[in-house]
Amino acid sequence: MTITENHEPSIDLSAVVELAAEVAGPVLVPGDDGYAAECATWNLSLRHRPAVVVKATSVADVQAVVRFADQHDLPVAVVTTGHGAFVSADGAILVSMRRMTDVRVDATAATAEVEGGAVVQAVVEEAAKHGLAPLVGSSLNVGVVGFALGGGLSPTLGRRYGFAADHIRSIEIVTPDGALRQVDPEHSPDLFWALRGGKGNFGIVTRVCFGLFPVTTVYGGGLFFAGEHAAAVLAAFRSVTAEAPDGLTLSFAFLRLPSMPLVPEPLRDRFTVHVRVSYVGEPDVCEQLVRPIRDVGPTIMDTVGEMPFPAVASIHSDPVDPVPGYEKAALLEDFPQEAADALIAAAGPAVNTPILMIEIRQLGGALAQEPATPNAVGNRQARFQLFAGTVGAPGMHHVFRSSLEAVVEAVRPWAAGVQVNFLAGYDVTPEHVRAAYEPSAYERLTALKRWYDPKNLFRVNHNIPPQS
Repeated sequence: MTITENHEPSIDLSAVVELAAEVAGPVLVPGDDGYAAECATWNLSLRHRPAVVVKATSVADVQAVVRFADQHDLPVAVVTTGHGAFVSADGAILVSMRRMTDVRVDATAATAEVEGGAVVQAVVEEAAKHGLAPLVGSSLNVGVVGFALGGGLSPTLGRRYGFAADHIRSIEIVTPDGALRQVDPEHSPDLFWALRGGKGNFGIVTRVCFGLFPVTTVYGGGLFFAGEHAAAVLAAFRSVTAEAPDGLTLSFAFLRLPSMPLVPEPLRDRFTVHVRVSYVGEPDVCEQLVRPIRDVGPTIMDTVGEMPFPAVASIHSDPVDPVPGYEKAALLEDFPQEAADALIAAAGPAVNTPILMIEIRQLGGALAQEPATPNAVGNRQARFQLFAGTVGAPGMHHVFRSSLEAVVEAVRPWAAGVQVNFLAGYDVTPEHVRAAYEPSAYERLTALKRWYDPKNLFRVNHNIPPQS
């Protein structure tokens, strides 16, 4: 191994040649054709510059890379889609999982078994053929493994069924020693507990099996109101969420959308309030439940209706194409009138802010319950989640930081930690990561990290350092 001028570890060419001889997938170094494309992440705010990239095509490839990294004391980074790319992989060895995408559904068992590079959209489409659905987030173009291992908060089915991590049946993982392990409640139960919530701190997941649910349609969509109705919309939101059944999930977002072709014309260059609705059950029941919100005033747009489950991404309409995204999030123990007033004062229609979207999402229901097989997912007591995000050019973290933090500070009195999947590039310190877990769970995670990854090879992430 050599050291570059910026003190990042690098790899001798001869070592790269040896690695290339061990793996079936292509091996790339800076300057090679395809290197930049393979390093690219969906979130363009960060650009990876690893010392070497391996396009893994099999479990054997992954094992060879991990053993190589251990021998050369190199950090290991993993990329599938790169939605959660917030820590630089500069100087690391980057494993691209984009070719390991097999998806298999067992309709009888109501499970899906997928390779480590599978994307949620592929699971949704395959499961729908059998009248089943997975737990999914607001966007379907994220990687299955990253979503599920970080908890997997679903704004469509989570309040009814819990976190995606709660329904993982088994995991196949290459641990930092290069060993391939089959992990489930009977085999390495401590590691099974840690993986479900501990993200990528314990190795590279090459296959995961998880439960599916008999859901074919949801009643959902969006209600869009002009900014003048913001206070009334928030009051109605609070009233409805206080009594909502577990089948209903609501969120609202303050939107400041630019004039772009992808933005519906009525929403361009103005402040709007977007109420997101998802209900599993009879449409007439949902209509009655959300009527107090509809009665607030005239809507600019109303897209609420019955939809096939594969269309659920339209409820939030998250960006599909890669963007340089900047974000902050916090869990809230409650969202009382005082919190609503504080949010409007900090980011309502009268405020000039570069933040394009600020969401308060309803939690509770099954998300607040411990699963039958406990895992590391923490902060389940939170009843709401705040998320604030905007887009710009790459490298603009310093430009948006104060505005994003101002939104979080407005509701700080009601803060209750954060979900690890919502830790952003501003939240990479051990203190930030610790806040995503219960204190006892974090101590257990650090102890297990020392057991499985004492060198902390898997540190290009929201890192849980080994217990000293």
